[in-house]
Amino acid sequence: MHARLCILAACLLLVLSSSHADSPWPQFRGPGGDGIVTDQHTPLTFGEKENLAWKTELPGKAWSSPVIADGVVWATTAIEVFPSEEERLDLLRAAGIEEKKFKQLAVAKAIRLKLFALDLESGRQLAEIDLTEIETPDPIHSLNSYASPTPVIDGPNIYCHFGTYGTFCVNRGSRQIEWQRKLPLDHSVGPGSSPFIDGQRLILIQDGIERQYVTALDKLTGETLWETDRPEMDAPTGDQKKAYCTPIKITDRHGREQLICMGSQWMVAYEPATGNEIWKVRHGKGFSVVPRPVYADGVVYFSTGFGKPQLWAVKVDGSGDVTNTHVAWTVMKGIPAKPSPILHDGLIYVMEDNGIASCFEAESGDEVWKKRIGGKYSASPLLVGDRIYLGSHEGTVTVISAGRDSEVLAENQLDGQIMASPAVVDNSLIVRTAEAIYRFK
Repeated sequence: MHARLCILAACLLLVLSSSHADSPWPQFRGPGGDGIVTDQHTPLTFGEKENLAWKTELPGKAWSSPVIADGVVWATTAIEVFPSEEERLDLLRAAGIEEKKFKQLAVAKAIRLKLFALDLESGRQLAEIDLTEIETPDPIHSLNSYASPTPVIDGPNIYCHFGTYGTFCVNRGSRQIEWQRKLPLDHSVGPGSSPFIDGQRLILIQDGIERQYVTALDKLTGETLWETDRPEMDAPTGDQKKAYCTPIKITDRHGREQLICMGSQWMVAYEPATGNEIWKVRHGKGFSVVPRPVYADGVVYFSTGFGKPQLWAVKVDGSGDVTNTHVAWTVMKGIPAKPSPILHDGLIYVMEDNGIASCFEAESGDEVWKKRIGGKYSASPLLVGDRIYLGSHEGTVTVISAGRDSEVLAENQLDGQIMASPAVVDNSLIVRTAEAIYRFK
């Protein structure tokens, strides 16, 4: 009996300690971090009563995407203690905010940060894990939440990051906090960058208004392995130096591993083991960058963020400042400030914040098509097979066909606002709205 128990425990440990690449949906934008699923099928039409497997309401407010492994859907949230209007104004004044910015900001008297676990098959709540409580948190933009970064699953653990409010390693089996860190940062309008796992390292982009840097923590202990300051910027205020991007990792034709970490004014590639700069490119005055870059065939593609968003294609085989040598092309108009691009079969698709979808040739940047979809967008698009799913603030999920002759295939209406990017697992679509998580199949 003792031997059987040992074997069972070893098998369970093997399942939970497998690489995050083996998990169904371990991080922001899926296994490849690029929003692409090629080996599954999801429903074309769905809604509050159509093709609905389950709908589970969650408390609080969070724009983080759900992540999924071993039959469990994980999601973070922030439960706010709301002030009265008079208290809200007092809190904003106490935070040193200019009165002209009061309308665009939200603030809470306190927040409770939590991690929820739901059963993938039934949607039943399995766990509600208290992470921390923060008194008088900083104000955030009214379009943001205190729980916008998406967690990442790796082996037995899930890593939850809330910017300045804390980073937590939680064991998925015991549901206990293994370690936690606080890396103070003035985000100005709230946290946004999602964590990224690279081997033994937990990579965090920390681009605030007072300091901008990238750091690697030991994923088992939370101890700092390295941190590297961003290149110098010439922005007039710290507000135009902040950014909210999530890294990707690539290997170039020279065999160099690179962490691609987009920021305001600069795109920078770092050595994963040391944090040393490999190359950087000055992309202009773009700031508050949100879209996650995508990569293929020696070129990284990225949006330059707020200001006047542009789409850049940069070759990754250089060293030092490659601004004048490695930029393949740029597109100057019709580019999103928040949704990430999709790159597939030589075409790059973008969904502008104001509801216009576009497709470009990846090799040249030439426009293939442009079409008005309508609505407002923050969530990143998702490609499943030959379909692209677009979720809007209005709760509409529009499905269009991919390719050079794209057309609208379906419009699906949900009750709540969509700010989180969707997930796919077991031929089903997982969608988070402001009030609930859905599974459609």
